[in-house]
Amino acid sequence: MPTSRSRRPASVLVLVTAMAAVGLGPAAGPAAAANVPVGSGSYSDTRPAGTSGPTNNVGAPVTPKLTEAAKDRPVPTNDWWTSVAYQRYGDNPYSTPMYGHPLTYQATAGGLEVGYPTTPAIVGDGRQYEYAHKADLTLGLAGLNSPDTKADDWSDWTVTPYWSDGTRTLRTTIGHGMPYVYAKGSGGDAGITTASAPTVFSDDGNVLGITVAGHHYALFAPTGSDWSVSGSTITAGLGGKDYFSLALLPSEDALATYAKYAFSFVTGSTTTWNAEGGDVKATYTLTTEPQEGTEKGTLQALYRHQWLNTTDPLTPYTYVSPRGTMKVRESTSFTTSQQASGVLPALPKSNGVDAATLKAQLDDVVNAGDPFSGATDTYWTGKALGRLAQLAPIADQIGETATRDKIVDLLKGRLEEWFTAGGAGEFSYDNDWKTLTGYPASYGSDTELNDHHFHYSYYVYAAAIVAQYDQAWAAESAWGGMVETLVRDAANPSRTDSDFPFLRGFDVYAGHSWASGHQGFAAGNNQESSSESINLSAGLVLWGSATGNDELRDLGSYLLATESEAIGQYWFDADQEVFPADFARGTVGMVWGSGGAYSTWWTANPEEIHGINVLPVTGGSLHLGREKEAIGRNIAEMEQQNGGPAVEWRDILWEFEAISDPAKAKAKWDAGQAALSPEAGESKAHVNHWINTLDAVGAPDPAVTGSIPTSAVFTKGGVSTYAAHNFASTEQSVTFSDGTTLTVPARSSASTTG
Repeated sequence: MPTSRSRRPASVLVLVTAMAAVGLGPAAGPAAAANVPVGSGSYSDTRPAGTSGPTNNVGAPVTPKLTEAAKDRPVPTNDWWTSVAYQRYGDNPYSTPMYGHPLTYQATAGGLEVGYPTTPAIVGDGRQYEYAHKADLTLGLAGLNSPDTKADDWSDWTVTPYWSDGTRTLRTTIGHGMPYVYAKGSGGDAGITTASAPTVFSDDGNVLGITVAGHHYALFAPTGSDWSVSGSTITAGLGGKDYFSLALLPSEDALATYAKYAFSFVTGSTTTWNAEGGDVKATYTLTTEPQEGTEKGTLQALYRHQWLNTTDPLTPYTYVSPRGTMKVRESTSFTTSQQASGVLPALPKSNGVDAATLKAQLDDVVNAGDPFSGATDTYWTGKALGRLAQLAPIADQIGETATRDKIVDLLKGRLEEWFTAGGAGEFSYDNDWKTLTGYPASYGSDTELNDHHFHYSYYVYAAAIVAQYDQAWAAESAWGGMVETLVRDAANPSRTDSDFPFLRGFDVYAGHSWASGHQGFAAGNNQESSSESINLSAGLVLWGSATGNDELRDLGSYLLATESEAIGQYWFDADQEVFPADFARGTVGMVWGSGGAYSTWWTANPEEIHGINVLPVTGGSLHLGREKEAIGRNIAEMEQQNGGPAVEWRDILWEFEAISDPAKAKAKWDAGQAALSPEAGESKAHVNHWINTLDAVGAPDPAVTGSIPTSAVFTKGGVSTYAAHNFASTEQSVTFSDGTTLTVPARSSASTTG
């Protein structure tokens, strides 16, 4: 059984096709560097000597592929369509497959391939399911032969790729949930090339209904134009106009409904959210512009995590996707409503934890020769920061204030080192890619722009714990400015920031983050450790609460609630309605654009496949309490695949099980703690506190929410424990959804039972 605890080595996932070998070398940077001051800290505007920024697969430096109209905008790396802008492979200046759902796409010299995979393949010895892109047709202009494809425009979940061969130009707008492809072209007739000769089921001049590979499409040319079909080639003159479109039909008889909106072109997409009083509401809106007529409506397909949480009317139309059934709404917008997931700095004080034992375990950590375990790069430094950050509130809870202060000082010292340019660890800004990268980097965070939300989550979370005890340190004029600069890189709430893109890692429509900076895989983009993405959301809740930044606090609540639902559905298949019937796994370690894989980037060990979407275990992990049955199935599957109980990451998996069945987890802890070697981001002190506290107060109760995001409820034997932390400087009354109230003193935690 593998023993490496490295999370994402540069090895290749054997289950995913067409992944090029990587030979990365340093790319030259500008000769002179300047430090950019941010409060008490700073970052560099130039990479450290001998390091690299974004490269292609053979190590050559790359810059974004953008049109003149888009050249000054921050590029949304880590998105479902990023390969349009990031050329990962030297011989492919177009894109890799992009999974918009229900449609899939790939840019080519002749235009945009469009597919609708409806039959999953089970590959990799049964360990991966995929709805791989396969072109039903290519949408373009007759004769188009472009040397590349560039990103011309984008919004929250749509993108407009651009082609030009000097004579013809083409723009197409595509997006998540969009059954339409909207095209603007010049210099040639509209051209559709089908993968095989189509069957025409409706011909009304400028509206043509065809079936290709069993999938139904409608083609729309300007009024007065006519489609001409010759074998696998379909063309239409545009009659002096520049627009045409196609739609994926759920059935032939849907043609009239879809034709109604054929010329209501989507021009943008925007998500807004509101987190208040224990609820999180989000509205997803498409902006449209009619190309002819006055119709401004549209049709859009909702993912499962969305339609489960909306009361807006839906049509009977549905689509197949790797995320289960998508349901169609006839409107430009819809709203979701979810219960917020509470985040606590630490679990509530209980009689289940022996203070003397806990103190000794805390001392073992803080008095170690190197509490950071030799960490030097952004990821492993982050893990060490996270390990310590969990312990400060625990020490405070048992009255060990000297230990608490020592931990806080350790956190401050290491954060300040990284937040000051020119040291052994520093952050550097890349003006081409509008990104802030930490050096020494790791796991492609520099050369591939991978994982910034994973790495920086630990820094934000640790800084939030420091802010809990030292507000002056967290002031924007002190070290808080650097914390929020990292936030701007990984999860920027602003769409108008000229230095960083909006929500780099988080895909608001897909409901979760993506890890790959370039999206350069046949299977689309991917995310393995959804829990480290949650760690950033939880860190935002705590940081925003601690510093009075309501915008970041509420952003964290939105991201956490949304991704929690996505994790339950797409990683854990909580309702058992997403994974294909013949996929013989109940969880996946990785979600891909095309499906999911029972794997990790570095090992096939079941313990790590199941544990990678759990760590780090924090007060932000309480959202998993919604999926108690799925957790039980998850642990059972791990033990079945493992040939017995966990050995390597047993502390992580015990903590996971404690969210569902605290008594069972405690029995495992009691039997195995003596020989436990904690996972690198864990400590005996934290595992002890987590498992024994939950055994005493009960598992998280998601049915009851508090009026502030830093609150939670636990239930055991019919008795509920209500807990909250008040970051404010005055006493606060927290009201829970069952009517219970809890008075929490200023800058303190409190709990009560009822």
